[in-house]
Amino acid sequence: MDDDNDWAPNSEQFEFADQEIHVWRANLDGDETALHRFEETLAPDETARANRFVFPKDRNRYVTARGALRELLGRYLNRSPAEVEFEYASKGKPSLRAAVNKRSVQFNVSHSRGLALLAFALGRNLGIDVEFIRPEFPADEIAERYFSPKEVTELRTLPPSLRAEGFYLCWTRKEAYIKAIGEGLHIPLESFNVSLTPGRPERLESADSSRWTMRSLYPGPLYAGALVAEGQDLRLRQWGFKAAHDG
Repeated sequence: MDDDNDWAPNSEQFEFADQEIHVWRANLDGDETALHRFEETLAPDETARANRFVFPKDRNRYVTARGALRELLGRYLNRSPAEVEFEYASKGKPSLRAAVNKRSVQFNVSHSRGLALLAFALGRNLGIDVEFIRPEFPADEIAERYFSPKEVTELRTLPPSLRAEGFYLCWTRKEAYIKAIGEGLHIPLESFNVSLTPGRPERLESADSSRWTMRSLYPGPLYAGALVAEGQDLRLRQWGFKAAHDG
């Protein structure tokens, strides 16, 4: 993939050029007006899930992420956000109901610490992940449990100043791949390898690695992100999301 821009202002173009992937960055700590409008677009099951959150901040972030997804899908499909209908695969991965998805729009969403990334493509599977980098996180302990031996060795070679970033680069790349293939955590994390050294090219080593393109994303300071999409020679477009009423 090659970058045309770095989180350009809100786009009004919702058509896909050949080999194009669209990624949107959204702030989940938005204003009350947008939050209330998003609430009105949710389906009953989404409202029920929102109301199960204990803390208002977590509830509002979920509503904003889901509302932004509905708004963007509505623009791609030329429908109102409330008309967007989802269905869920056996492993839990969401997709659009076939009846409303005449264009075969595929999507994936991830959010962490008040920031969301939303990825869209035509007719190709994809997965996205974003994580807030916490230097105090017990990276070595978690890596030993979930990473492949090759990844653990690469992580150990990093100087302490880069180890937290390396851990999160590895984690987001692995999560994006798992989400792209739609298997959730049913595929063992140690069964495939990704690269994790900061500043070096992304690499995926799996039985089907020729099927995919892996790309790092940099949505903001102290965040690591990754995208895995079906195909080769893909073109990445990146935008910052603003709710429709913001202009």
